[in-house]
Amino acid sequence: MCDYSLMAIPNRLAEEGEDLVTHRFSTGSLGLASPLDLPRVTNPVRAQTRREFRSSLKDFMNPRELKPVPAVCVPPGARLILQDIPAYLQRDLEIGPVEEVVFTQLTAAVNTQRDAIRFKDGREIRLRELDEGQRVKVLSLSSAQAFEPVPEEQAELLFRRR
Repeated sequence: MCDYSLMAIPNRLAEEGEDLVTHRFSTGSLGLASPLDLPRVTNPVRAQTRREFRSSLKDFMNPRELKPVPAVCVPPGARLILQDIPAYLQRDLEIGPVEEVVFTQLTAAVNTQRDAIRFKDGREIRLRELDEGQRVKVLSLSSAQAFEPVPEEQAELLFRRR
């Protein structure tokens, strides 16, 4: 759903038909976010205007609190459209600039970066290998698994009991 590195960040489940972008969060991890939740760029003309010393000091002493950008979690098995695929990935993976992919997890191990996408030919790349700002459209969550994978240690115990 969401890598462990995004668990300290507010998060929510993706919605079908939603547009997302890859975003670098305050933890330094790359994940998915809604463009509507990303901070707006300040007007550069207004930022260049000269401000009074008192106003600048007031802003420095009382900084505005920025609302944290929530991570958007996608369940394994969800179908996505990956857009803006960089030229180097297109060349290396022999794919086009837009591809349908399946969201997956590479492992059930805890404290590992496991979120990945799988292309039609079965190749997988970790979400962190994508470029920041790449657009992703959620096609379907319905084919997603209804549960998270069992951690490897628990899976071994389950198989031993049989």
